[in-house]
Amino acid sequence: MQISGAQMVIEALIAEGVNTVFGYPGGAIMNVYDEIYKQHDFKHILTRHEQAAIHAAEGYSKASGKVGVSIITSGPGFTNAVTGLADAYMDSIPLVVISGQVPMSLIGTDAFQEIDAVGISRPCTKHNYLVTDAKDLGRVLKEAFYIARSGRPGPVHVDIPKDVTAQIAEFNYDIEVDLETYKPHTKGNPRQIKKAMEAISKAKRPLFYLGGGIVNSNAAYEVRDLIHRTGIPAVETLMARGVLSHDDELLISMLGMHGSYAANMAMSETDLVIGIGARFDDRVTGKLSEFAKNAGVIHVDIDPASISKLVNADYPIVGDIKNVIDEMLELSSQIHPENYESWRETINNFDRVHPLIFHEDTDRLKPQWVVKRVGELLGDSANISTDVGQHQMWAAQFYPFTRPRQWITSGGLGTMGFGFPAAMGVKAASPDKTSINFTGDGSILMNCQELMTAVEQKLPVINIILNNNFLGMVRQWQTLFYDKRHSETDLSVQPDFVKLSEAFGGIGYRVHTKEEFDAALKDAVEKNIVAFIEVLVERFENVMPMVPSGGSLFNMMLLEKKKEKK
Repeated sequence: MQISGAQMVIEALIAEGVNTVFGYPGGAIMNVYDEIYKQHDFKHILTRHEQAAIHAAEGYSKASGKVGVSIITSGPGFTNAVTGLADAYMDSIPLVVISGQVPMSLIGTDAFQEIDAVGISRPCTKHNYLVTDAKDLGRVLKEAFYIARSGRPGPVHVDIPKDVTAQIAEFNYDIEVDLETYKPHTKGNPRQIKKAMEAISKAKRPLFYLGGGIVNSNAAYEVRDLIHRTGIPAVETLMARGVLSHDDELLISMLGMHGSYAANMAMSETDLVIGIGARFDDRVTGKLSEFAKNAGVIHVDIDPASISKLVNADYPIVGDIKNVIDEMLELSSQIHPENYESWRETINNFDRVHPLIFHEDTDRLKPQWVVKRVGELLGDSANISTDVGQHQMWAAQFYPFTRPRQWITSGGLGTMGFGFPAAMGVKAASPDKTSINFTGDGSILMNCQELMTAVEQKLPVINIILNNNFLGMVRQWQTLFYDKRHSETDLSVQPDFVKLSEAFGGIGYRVHTKEEFDAALKDAVEKNIVAFIEVLVERFENVMPMVPSGGSLFNMMLLEKKKEKK
C-alpha cells in the first residue's frame, strides 16, 4: 500500500505488537506525532524529558521482556536521549529509538536543531540508521526490531528526516529479515558443552557465576533447575538479582565490590567458575590477576566478543543461554550433588564468620532496615527499581528477590536519574505489581519532573528517598580514601520533598521512625498515586563489605563488629 513515511512508522509499531511508546514531540518528528494522534492501537506516554523517555522504555523492557520504544525529536531532543541509549547499550536492553531529523536538504548546513544523531549514537547503540528514502522505512524498522531483540540485545536508533516522514511510498512489512553480516549464533557447540560438563563433574569446588544475560534470555528457571540438579552453589551479579530466589539454599548472594564476604571468598577459593551470561566486569572481578586465580573458567554467552575479553575462558560456549542450559540439563546426570557437600559447608562457614548484616546503633533509621522492611511488607508483590548510589547497593544486598525481572537498575553505566522514569515504565508493563523506586536525595532531583508524567498517566510509583543529605557513595569514598575531605558532596540544602511531590499532584511523607515508615508505605500503597516517602537515615552509614577499586576480592573492607555493652 502507498502511505506516508510517518504512517509507516505507526504501521510498523502496530505490526510489532507494541502497546506502549514513550516520547516527546518536536518540529522534526511532527508528522509522526500527527499520525500518533490518529491511531488507537498503542498508548503514547508523554514524559517531561527525553532522557526520561528512554529510561522509561528501558524499565518497560526490563519488566516485560519486550522491545521498548521511544520517539523523540532532533537536536537537543536527541542529545538529551543519549544517556539513555548508552545506559541501554551497557546493560543489553532491547530498544528501538526513533528520532526526527531536519529535512534532507538541510543536513550538513547547521540548520536549526540539526545534530549528527547517527554519528553521536554510533558508539552507544547496537546499530543505527539514517533513512533517506521512505521506500526503505518498512525494511529498516523491521530490521531494527529484529536486531534489538536478537543475539545480545541492545538499543537500535532510527533517524528519519522530516521530509522522509512526508514522502509517499509503497509499504510492505511482510518481509523476511536477512542480514548477511549479522547472524547471531544461538546454538552452543555440543562438544564444548560436553567438555564443560565433564569439567564440572571433576571439579571439587565449582561455582556458578550468574549474570544479567540469564534474565535477558528468559532462562532463569532453566538455570535454577540446573543448579538444583547439580547441587553447586551460585553467586549473582548486580544485574542477575532474582535469577535465584533469596531463600534458595544454593544462593550465596551477590558478589563483587559490594558483594558479601561469603560470595567473594567462594569466588576466590573455587576451582571452576561456571560463568553464565556475565561480563566479568571490573566491579565483579576486582584485581584481574587475583580473580579466581586457581580456577578453570567456563563462559557461556550469546556475544562472542564478551568471551575471554577480560578473563580467559578454558571452555568458551557461544550461544543463547536458554539453548545451552537445556543441553547442559540433558547431561547433568553425571554430576552428583553429594560431591560438593564439604564445599557447601565451607561457604556456609564463610557466611557464619562474616554474615551480611548491619548495626542498628543510631537514633536515625538505617537505610538497610528500610529496604528489608519493604521486602517484609511487600515481598513478591513489588517490582524494585533503583537509582545509582549507596541506596542501589543496599537494595541489591537486602531486598528478598523471588523472581527474574523483579529488579530493575542501571548497572554498566551507573546512571543517576534512572530509577524514577524506569519505575514508571515498569508500572506500565506490570500494572498489577507495586512499583517501588529506591532512590537517594541526589538521584531523585535528576528526573523529578517526571512527577508530572506519573500523575497525568496514573503511574503510581512509590519513590522511597533514603535521605542522608549527601551524595552518599562519593562521600563514602571521600571518607575512606580522601581523608574525609567531603568535596562538594554535602546536600544539606534541599527542597521540601513532601511539598515538591504535592505541588505536582502526588503525595509526600517525611519519616523519622519505623512506625512512621510503616504507616507511610501502607498509606501510599492504598492511595495508589505517585508518592515521595522521604526517610531521614543515618548520614554517615557506609555500604559494607567493600572491595577497594583495583583490590582483590578476598581483601574486603568489612563491617566492624558491634562492641559489647559492659
